[in-house]
Amino acid sequence: MNLNVRSMYLMIKTFLPKMLKQKSGNIINMSSVASSIKGVVNRCVYSTSKAAVIGLTKSVAADFIEQGIRCNCICPGTVDTPSLQERIQARPNPEQALKDFLARQKTGRMATAEEVAHLFVYLASDESAYVTGNELIIDGGWSL
Repeated sequence: MNLNVRSMYLMIKTFLPKMLKQKSGNIINMSSVASSIKGVVNRCVYSTSKAAVIGLTKSVAADFIEQGIRCNCICPGTVDTPSLQERIQARPNPEQALKDFLARQKTGRMATAEEVAHLFVYLASDESAYVTGNELIIDGGWSL
């Protein structure tokens, strides 16, 4: 909860006064599909914390929309990262663990970090100026 929720709250609390002063700002939080979007086995606390990020995002967006501040969050599915690879390697049968992760991906593959980064770039750009209070899912259809 400290890492996934409190850190975002503290970051918002730190930068919000300057955003309010300049009457503009853009906050992009990181959540997950493993949250209020989709229940995932053995991810109870993680999913609870990521659901809280979605709630924080929507509340901040609602509270500060009239002051020109946007707030959204990105909700990735399974992303092929060093952290995921460490989790896979820590399993008793890493080869089977990788197969299990891939089996739940409707696209047959995991997302890349670059694909998720593209969504961050969009939200940070002027092209998304009318987007606020949303959880943007990038999961290759896993939550379907």
